[in-house]
Amino acid sequence: MKLNYKRTILIGFAFMSILAFWQFYDQVIPYLLENVFGLSTFAANAIMSVDNILAIFMLPLFGAISDRTRSPLGKRTPYILFGTIAAVVLMIILAFTEEARHFPGFLITLFLLLFVMSTYRTPAVAYMPDVTEKPLRSKANAIINLVGYIGGIFSTIVMMFMLSSDKNDAGETVYAEDQSFLPVFFVIAAFMLISVLILVFTIRENKLAAQVHIEEDVPEKDAKSPAGKLPKPVMRSLVLILSSVFLWYMSYNAVTTAFSRYCVNIWHTDLGTSSGYLMTATIAAIAAFVPLGFVSGALGRKKTILLGVALMSACFAAAGFITEQTPVMYAVLALVGVAWAAINVNSYPMVVEMSSGSDVGKYTGFYYTFSMAAQITTPLLSGFLIDRLGWGYSILFPYAVVFAAASFVTMCFVKHGDAKPTTKEVMEAAADMED
Repeated sequence: MKLNYKRTILIGFAFMSILAFWQFYDQVIPYLLENVFGLSTFAANAIMSVDNILAIFMLPLFGAISDRTRSPLGKRTPYILFGTIAAVVLMIILAFTEEARHFPGFLITLFLLLFVMSTYRTPAVAYMPDVTEKPLRSKANAIINLVGYIGGIFSTIVMMFMLSSDKNDAGETVYAEDQSFLPVFFVIAAFMLISVLILVFTIRENKLAAQVHIEEDVPEKDAKSPAGKLPKPVMRSLVLILSSVFLWYMSYNAVTTAFSRYCVNIWHTDLGTSSGYLMTATIAAIAAFVPLGFVSGALGRKKTILLGVALMSACFAAAGFITEQTPVMYAVLALVGVAWAAINVNSYPMVVEMSSGSDVGKYTGFYYTFSMAAQITTPLLSGFLIDRLGWGYSILFPYAVVFAAASFVTMCFVKHGDAKPTTKEVMEAAADMED
C-alpha cells in the first residue's frame, strides 16, 4: 500500500489556499484596524477573535453538512470551490472599503468573509481522509501540512516585497502611511482562487472516491448500537484524544501568543527578536513534517504523539530557566517546532480513524472545535494569571508545561485511533526514510 504523493499534494492545494488567507489576515487586518481605522488594541483583538468563535460552531456544522452532500462535484468540492470564490469576491470588496476608509463597510464585509471562510475549512481538511486509506493518513497529513505552509510562506513573501514597512522603537512592524494595500489583497485573492481551481480541474472527487476503498466502519464499531453511536470504549478514546488536543493547544498557543511580550518583559529585547525565534520553530516544523510522517508509519501514531508531547514539555521546562536572550533558545524552539509537527501530523488522523467513511467531516469538526476552543481560552487564562493575579510573564513557560504534561497523561489512556504498523509496513517506512 503506497501513498499517491501527486494526488495528495494536489488535495493539499485547498489547505494551501486557506493558510495563505489566514497568514495575510493575522498580519494585515489587525494593523488596519488599529492604524487605519483608529481602533484600540482591545477592540481590534475582540474583532480578531470573531473567527475563532465562529469556528467553534461553524466548523462542525459544515463538516456534518458536507458529509451528507451528494453532487456531481462530490461532497467536499462544492464547498471548497464556491466558498473560495465567495471569499475572493469579499476580499476584493474588503480591499476597496479599506481604500475608501469606510469602516462600517469594512467591518460588515470582514464579518461576512470570516463566515464564508468557516464554511469550507472543514470540508477542505476532510477531503484527504475521504480518499486516503487509513494506514496512510498520517503520512498524507504530513504532506497536506507541508503544502499548506507553502501558502503561508507565499503570503509572507508577498507582504514583505509589496508593502513598504519599517520598525518602530519597540520593534513593531509599521507600514508606510500613504501606501495602498489593494495590490496585496488582489495577489492573495488570486493565489487562493488559482490554487483551488488547480485542485478542482485535476482531481475528480467522485471518481477518486469510487476508486479508493475506505472501510465504512472501524473494527471497534462493528458492534455499534442501532442508533449508530460509538461503543463506550471508542467514545472514551475519542473524548480523551479531543481533551488532549485541547490541552496541548492550551500549552502551545499560550507561548506563541505571549512570546513577543515575554521577550520584551523578561529579556528586554524588541519584538523583532521574538519573531526570529518563532520563525525558527516554524521552519523546523516544516522541515520535520514529511520525515515524521514516515516515523509514525514505523512507530505508530500514538507513540509518535507521546514523544512529541514529551519533547515539547521538556523544551518549555528548559525555556523557563533561560532568563536572558541566548542563541540556545533557537535550538530549544527548533525542537518545539519538531515536537509540534509530531503532534499535528498524527492527532487529526487518530480522530478521524474513529469515524466511518460517512462522517469524516463531523469528526473533523470535533477536532477543530476543541483546538479552536483552546485558542480562545488560553490567551484569556494566561493573561489573567500574568496581569490580574500579578504573576508576570515568568509564569508563561511553567503554565505551558502544566498543560503539555496534562495532555501527555490523557493521551496515555487513548486506546483507539492508532494505525498499528505491521512488520511489512515498518520495513517499508524504514526503506522510505532511507530513500
